[in-house]
Amino acid sequence: MNKPYYFIAVGGIGMSGLAKYLLEAGEIVSGSDIAPSKYTKEIEEKGAKVFIGHDENNLPDDCIVVVSSAIKEDNPELKKAKKLGLKIYHRSDLLAEISKKIEGKKCFIGYSGTHGKTTTSGMAAYVLSKGNLSPDFVVGGIVPELHTNASSGSGRYFVAELDESDGTILKYSPDICVVNNLEKDHTDFYKDGINSLLKTFETYLNNLRSDAKILINNDNLGNVELMKMCKGKNFITYGLNDADYVAKNIQYGKTTSFDIYKNNEFLCKLELCISGEHNVYNALAVLASINEAGEDINLVIPHFKTFIGMGRRMQKVAQIKDIEIYDDYAHHPTEIKASLSTLKLMGYKKIVAVFQPHRYSRLKSLWNDFLNAFDNADEVYVTDIYAASEKNTAGINSQMFVDELEKKKKCKYLSGSIKDVAIKLLPELTSGDVVVGLGAGTITSLGKELEEEVKVK
Repeated sequence: MNKPYYFIAVGGIGMSGLAKYLLEAGEIVSGSDIAPSKYTKEIEEKGAKVFIGHDENNLPDDCIVVVSSAIKEDNPELKKAKKLGLKIYHRSDLLAEISKKIEGKKCFIGYSGTHGKTTTSGMAAYVLSKGNLSPDFVVGGIVPELHTNASSGSGRYFVAELDESDGTILKYSPDICVVNNLEKDHTDFYKDGINSLLKTFETYLNNLRSDAKILINNDNLGNVELMKMCKGKNFITYGLNDADYVAKNIQYGKTTSFDIYKNNEFLCKLELCISGEHNVYNALAVLASINEAGEDINLVIPHFKTFIGMGRRMQKVAQIKDIEIYDDYAHHPTEIKASLSTLKLMGYKKIVAVFQPHRYSRLKSLWNDFLNAFDNADEVYVTDIYAASEKNTAGINSQMFVDELEKKKKCKYLSGSIKDVAIKLLPELTSGDVVVGLGAGTITSLGKELEEEVKVK
């Protein structure tokens, strides 16, 4: 019998997915988190014991301990695990171990890149599941209709989101590797910016088995540089221009349709109920990867048009009379541009962006890029920076950012909690506005807080 697994901070989106996968695979799982959440509740419903609060007495005497990069060395459960000499896995070690166990039994499709890996991996999990292909999957968001971020299926596919933010992508060796795009980000880890990131991906691709397939978006400049660095690799390209898989005849609006050509021959037509050029790339990557896996794409094609997007990816969360409110995880300048462009394509006349900067290091290192990311917004409101455990060694704050941004855009700083932000924002809104909360932190509660403020009024 395998040793039980104990997750420190089991309620995180990535950790909870791995815990669910193990539970469905018949493993014994327990864990802890600082507060109850919908994710801890779901894990408990699947049979796990979840402790609220981190305490060394929670830890079983003999288990495999799983941690994420967010867990500090002074965590009492981690200290106890080290004292007992227990095996300690970073969550990436566990995902790598799972992928090794299915090697030769299932086709491992790994989605990576600076942007879009949650959507592409989630979309793949969705269309394969709806096509009755029962994939295994572990992704970084809740898949619509499937209502989960992980599943242990009976089919021949294992789909995973592969995170590059801390270099742990080097631990994986998928059969089909998808690289969406590469841009400067995570400068807290990649000290030399894009150059460090490219070197990590060069190592990652060079470590793949010789029969692995590499699908890469060759419209992205970072990816083009990576291809130059890995000249010996046989890349399968996709994009909107000159590539092996090309999207043509694109029709945008609140929905999207386009034709896919492979090697200049018509392959299929896709319809999406989500908008934006970035989602054309996302769907193209998923369809191409499934085709390269040798699957009958006719089983999945009909289901692209019912994929409504991942949670927190341009997700409509509230409506106050005729003011629509969206929540979007965009926390990088390129993602913000894509999100605002999508709202423009959807026909909204006045776009109100509420931006919560995520990490001091990211805002400082991409300062000018952020300043140029809001062209499609009519008004911008900036909240306090969400530190994500970082200390402010950058010497910056949101007011400084607003002082520069308001030179080119109507902009205002709203301080305090998201509840405080909602109280200050509501009087500024007018009939017909569309509001989008942008960021990876607590901004996700903006829609709920605006609705609560309307009730109070």
